[in-house]
Amino acid sequence: MAWSHHSCTTQSCFLQQNTKIQFVAALLIQRWYRQYVARLEMRRRCTWNIFQSIEYAGEQDQIKLYNFFGYLMEHFTPASSERSLISHIFRENDVVHDTEWERYFCYKSIEVSHGYHGPHLTFPMTFCEASKLVEAFKHKQLLHSRYVLQLLGEAWKLLRILPNINHVSTCHSKEITICGDLHGQLEDLLLVFYKNGLPSSEKPYVFNGDFVDRGKSSMEILLILFAFLLVYPNGVHLNRGNHEDHIVNLRYGFTKEVLGKYRVHGKKILKLLQKMFSWLPLATVIDGKVLVVHGGISDTTDLNVIARMERHKVNHSAEPSEPVRRFPDPSLRTPKNSLIFGLTGLFCPSAPLSVCPSELRQRRQQAGLSQSLQELRRLVSSSSSSDEDDDDADDDGGSDPQPRTPERDEWKQMVDLLWSDPMAQDGCQPNQVRGGGCYWGPDVTEEVLGRHHLQLLIRSHECKQDGYEFCHNRRVLTLFSASNYYEVGSNRGAYVRMGPDLVPHFIQYQSSQTCRTLTLRQSIGRTERSALCALREQLFAHKSDLLGAFQHYDPDNTGVISLKHWASAMEGVLKLGLPWRVLRSQLGTSTQDGMLDYREWIQDLLSNASILETMYRNHSNLETIFRIIDTDHSGSLSFEEFRQTWKLLSAHLKTEVDDDAIADLALSIDFNKDGSIDINEFMEAFRLVQSCLVYRVHTNIMDPDIVQSWIICVTCKKYSQCF
Repeated sequence: MAWSHHSCTTQSCFLQQNTKIQFVAALLIQRWYRQYVARLEMRRRCTWNIFQSIEYAGEQDQIKLYNFFGYLMEHFTPASSERSLISHIFRENDVVHDTEWERYFCYKSIEVSHGYHGPHLTFPMTFCEASKLVEAFKHKQLLHSRYVLQLLGEAWKLLRILPNINHVSTCHSKEITICGDLHGQLEDLLLVFYKNGLPSSEKPYVFNGDFVDRGKSSMEILLILFAFLLVYPNGVHLNRGNHEDHIVNLRYGFTKEVLGKYRVHGKKILKLLQKMFSWLPLATVIDGKVLVVHGGISDTTDLNVIARMERHKVNHSAEPSEPVRRFPDPSLRTPKNSLIFGLTGLFCPSAPLSVCPSELRQRRQQAGLSQSLQELRRLVSSSSSSDEDDDDADDDGGSDPQPRTPERDEWKQMVDLLWSDPMAQDGCQPNQVRGGGCYWGPDVTEEVLGRHHLQLLIRSHECKQDGYEFCHNRRVLTLFSASNYYEVGSNRGAYVRMGPDLVPHFIQYQSSQTCRTLTLRQSIGRTERSALCALREQLFAHKSDLLGAFQHYDPDNTGVISLKHWASAMEGVLKLGLPWRVLRSQLGTSTQDGMLDYREWIQDLLSNASILETMYRNHSNLETIFRIIDTDHSGSLSFEEFRQTWKLLSAHLKTEVDDDAIADLALSIDFNKDGSIDINEFMEAFRLVQSCLVYRVHTNIMDPDIVQSWIICVTCKKYSQCF
């Protein structure tokens, strides 16, 4: 009996000890897992910051190009040889009535050949026709240009009678569905329809702008949305986004997509879409309580003003600044809604452009604008005394704030709706990160919503990891519907269903099947690699500036600097707001005694094979200029147009380039010797100069000014001069 009792006691002690060991082991495993998840979360946030910082830096780069163009337009000489080129870029030459445009966009002369195997549409549009279109696009079919123009023409007629602010009620249906940015990602739209059902009177939708750009299927998305709008004009509501802008489309891919898919009638389709974008409604109000806009609001947002404005007159985000100068030649007159109206202060009215007379003369000469402002004055007739005073202010380099006008107030109302972002702090300030709209705080949200008796603001415009995010005490909801926006697995898409109770219900998704099979670690690792690759491309594009910044901290030319100075130089040049010290090891930098060999680091950076195909930093600017100057969208430039392109760019970069160098450049990159330069030859020149620059780095020929002087040595026959 005693033995049995002793045995039980021993067994009980063993069990207790075993339980304690298991408990401690569980705690250790839990602690390890929490640290593991925390590290993954830190990597994810850092990756997100890289993607977002580079995206916004690209928008800033575009704004700088716009400001430069505006600078030229503000000071251009009408009698100069370049006048026609520059005035073409910034004005609409064809101010005609809508009835005349309808004749221009007529589809009836376009025949559908027997070899066409895509969908055939009949009008008026029905649900069957719209759903047939969805199925065709799902199977990668292309809609014939005749049907494209017919569908868009019918939708344009409807858009012109819609109000600026659509008012929607949930009383007539159980729920309304709201979608955010799609950005040309057809897979996301098809997945939303698969999960939620096609639009109908019983299943209304609000699509909150940014249908186009970045993705490869922007045209298909527009055609689907416009088709359902024609079938259910009270069940489909489209808000305008900041990418429904023909100037923005030049840079971010939509123009290129349309011209690639519709080579014969692409120009006409683009012009019609430009008209349609200007007629898209600006906001939607649900049950008088929920405001849906693309970007956001500001402290001056007034829905009553927005409801009354003529939205189609603000067809892009250029600021209407001053009255048009009166030139003797009527053909030189510029309509109010053209880019000549204040691109110098584009998006940032608080920071107008000011220049000194010497810089004015230098940059005008670099751009080929040889005549002075005094000569320009002599060409101006019937000028009032106020106009003369304005000219004198220009000569003095003045930059007085532009007076408030009804046109400018309406412009600001629209830009705030399309471009603004929320911030955590109270107040309202210019959005310097994007360069457009403003940042508004919780106090502005409370004031604007309270003034209009609203309870919730739904906006899009920003990518969110989970597809949505609340802020401002849950009074502002950001909704983003383009999944895998930066990279496969980078973010989910989401849409919202809202019933009569106006409580949002979220449905999240990811359209790529690849990301569903990845673990959390694999997904973050894949996204991280993509982000670091994009960051290395930024470093490559700014290598000369980085080298100069490193040398600033190395006055003795030792080739090494401290890690602190390395991080300061990186942020000073790139201005991305990234944790550079955390990223140091991932960027291949090694230190010895806290010092970094920056020359070796730059060479290691450029040895990455993926970088060899990277375009240098002004690639996007140049391609944008190329497509603007390519007036007939033929995809090619004459040698003279090419010369004017480089004159504009060299003035933008403040770099002297003579005509002989440009002529040699044109001859050398005209690879097929047809007397013109097409877009493929244009891009091939970048790849060649990229290899040239990398060679110079590996042979220790590091000239800080190489990025600005590369134009002279890009030509194939002048490679020997590069080395």
